[in-house]
Amino acid sequence: MKNLLERLLPLFRFRRIRTRFLVAMIVLAVPSLMLLGFISSNITKNMITDINSRNNLGHLQTSSEVADLLFRNIQNLHLSIVTNDAVSANLRRSNARPLIPPTSSGELGDEATSNLQQILGDRIVDTRYIRSICLFDLKFRVSCIGRSDDTGQYETTGRSTIAYTAWYKRAYEAQGKVLYFPADVFGETNRSFSTVKLVRDESVVTGKPIGLLVINIDKQLFGNVFQSSGPYERFLALDAQKDGVATVYNSSNDPVTTSYTSNLSDRIAGYEQDGYLISRYTNMTTGWTFLHLVQRHALLEQSNQIAYATIGIAAMMGLIAILLSYFISGSITRPLLQLKKLMLDWTQGTLQLPDRFARDEVGTIGETFKRIVIENEELNRRLIQTEIKEKEAELRALQAQIKPHFLYNTLDSIYWMATLENNHEVARMAVSLSETFKLSLNKGKESITVYQELKHIEHYLNIQNIRFNNRFIYVEQVEETVKGMEVMKLLLQPLVENAIYHGLEPKVGPGTITLTGTYHDQQLVFTVADDGVGMEDISCITHGYGLCNVLERMKLAYGPESVLEVRSEVNRGTMITLRFRPGY
Repeated sequence: MKNLLERLLPLFRFRRIRTRFLVAMIVLAVPSLMLLGFISSNITKNMITDINSRNNLGHLQTSSEVADLLFRNIQNLHLSIVTNDAVSANLRRSNARPLIPPTSSGELGDEATSNLQQILGDRIVDTRYIRSICLFDLKFRVSCIGRSDDTGQYETTGRSTIAYTAWYKRAYEAQGKVLYFPADVFGETNRSFSTVKLVRDESVVTGKPIGLLVINIDKQLFGNVFQSSGPYERFLALDAQKDGVATVYNSSNDPVTTSYTSNLSDRIAGYEQDGYLISRYTNMTTGWTFLHLVQRHALLEQSNQIAYATIGIAAMMGLIAILLSYFISGSITRPLLQLKKLMLDWTQGTLQLPDRFARDEVGTIGETFKRIVIENEELNRRLIQTEIKEKEAELRALQAQIKPHFLYNTLDSIYWMATLENNHEVARMAVSLSETFKLSLNKGKESITVYQELKHIEHYLNIQNIRFNNRFIYVEQVEETVKGMEVMKLLLQPLVENAIYHGLEPKVGPGTITLTGTYHDQQLVFTVADDGVGMEDISCITHGYGLCNVLERMKLAYGPESVLEVRSEVNRGTMITLRFRPGY
């Protein structure tokens, strides 16, 4: 095989560059352009699908927002009814009345109906889609607007059976929240859906239930929410619960199934198998899933024509490229030879760059080569300067290492001089200041044990107590297991400094700082609390350099989930809490 290739290879080594260029264009241009046509057609299909999905998702989001406005009117209507004093009083009186006869439910009466009508008259709401409103007491006496005082299928079985239905139990467990059901809970029609709210007595603290409010909504609401723009698309609203999925609305003429069957994933997978492109959006108010279905073959029908046109254009471009390559190759090879000579001269150090190159692709390469030569000379010059600066930086680093030792030695001298003069306060301050600098520098390390950080705080408080005549009491409640863990340095000391500066220093008399540290659920939690003056506006410290610096360093070291919380009360004190995961 190797010998065969060696014999065939000279046949393709044409002597003239122009011939090689022409053959290369034929071999590369024609297959690649055909492949380009195929790929571009697929890209076109994907682009159309992607654009359609984004547009449909935006359409669904807009439709959901429109639906939310209509649902908000319904919820406001619920709220107006259940908070009406006359309605509540009527329900309480009705619940106190016995059933006559005991086996019947009866009605709430004209007063309840009048109250509902008055509420509708007083409120300016959109009632186009409200089919009926029914108000129940706890004994299932009812008063309705928009229908006679009956409860559909429950008139036959007895209204008391409502208490055993799943929708009533859900409404009772919701304790006053408006619930949306995919169909009429009275079972009379599939052209409406129900909203149910438990009525609670606001006159007592416990808010005990006193009734039930059912508002039936015409599903034509969705017809105005979803504005269909073509015969190949459908809109659906689905209610997904743990026991299955029910169809609330279907823009096609297919029958609507309001019973809960299968699950949402299986339903969507079935639509995809039927050849639909699906966009979905969850409505915030109801939790229902809105679907927009478009038939794939109808959407991509025009893209197939684009594919054929793209392939034809690509083939034509290939033929034109071959013809032009024959005439252009000569104009390319001559500047290339000139550029080759310039490169050889550069390697030999005898380069004489021309003032300008031709204004074509080869000229662009020449200008690029010219710029590379100039930049290379500049880089060589910068390299020499960089080496000089590195030497200077090493010298400054050596000088910087000397400064801490000079500081420690000076503080040590102050300590011994103060001790000899029996000035113990100055001696203790010098020792604390020396230890504070040592722990802050930490030999250049960024991490420190919690035990060392606590020592840093103790030395800092020694200095502050000397300054302020022992006004500050420090209480440390840190778990022993936490003290051995490593944290970034200067994590807690700025919080203690903040407590003294903002809380205890303005306070008259002594003050207490309490520091606690625990490890729970793989998180370290530190709190620094003081009984100082507190503050109404905590922005003066949360926007300051100190706490912002601590929070930014925490997020860099322990991840974006790290938390710094500040709570403060005037004349009660301030508490700052740090929470982070040390093993991030």
